[in-house]
Amino acid sequence: MPYIKQDRRMKCDRVVVEMDDVKVKADGDLNYILYKYCKHYVEPSYNNYKNFCGELRQCATEIERRILAAYEDEKIEENGDV
Repeated sequence: MPYIKQDRRMKCDRVVVEMDDVKVKADGDLNYILYKYCKHYVEPSYNNYKNFCGELRQCATEIERRILAAYEDEKIEENGDV
């Protein structure tokens, strides 16, 4: 998890709130936003694009580790293991 400084986190959290306000969904909206951000604001270079892709992959890994795994454990408790 990228533990960024509090002042930076507060600025980023404003973006998250704005995304919620406009009802960004993870059914294409988020993909569009991230692609457009990369295309227009990531300085073109192999290394910068590679780093951007790495950030996306690491985010997915954190979601699986911190959110999805806890959800799976909760459902195992609730319904029994397979």
